[in-house]
Amino acid sequence: MYTKFLKSKLQGLVVTEKNLHYSGSIKLDSEFIEKGKLQPYESVLVINLSNGERFETYVIPAKKGTKTVGLQGGTARLGEVGDKLIIMSFVYISENEKIPPPTVLLFDEKNNIKTNK
Repeated sequence: MYTKFLKSKLQGLVVTEKNLHYSGSIKLDSEFIEKGKLQPYESVLVINLSNGERFETYVIPAKKGTKTVGLQGGTARLGEVGDKLIIMSFVYISENEKIPPPTVLLFDEKNNIKTNK
């Protein structure tokens, strides 16, 4: 039996751009992907704290150091530039495996990493 656990949580990210004419995803600064222990094209759950929307999509990398958080394709209709987000990824663990602690990154209003737990 497998149970789903939180793997990574990036909290307080601010949307910096929207691009409706894309096949769909969330674009993140490559540094956020790396430090958040995410993989390009990994499935994530996104919570928009500004409007209550919740949606699942996948991560695509943006240039490192740009602080980009971009809503792409259909997800661009689920938020606005300036909205605050929580992005979470999950892992399935068998009952025989040790449960690893999640990676948690907290961000300020300019998408700087405040803490890395």
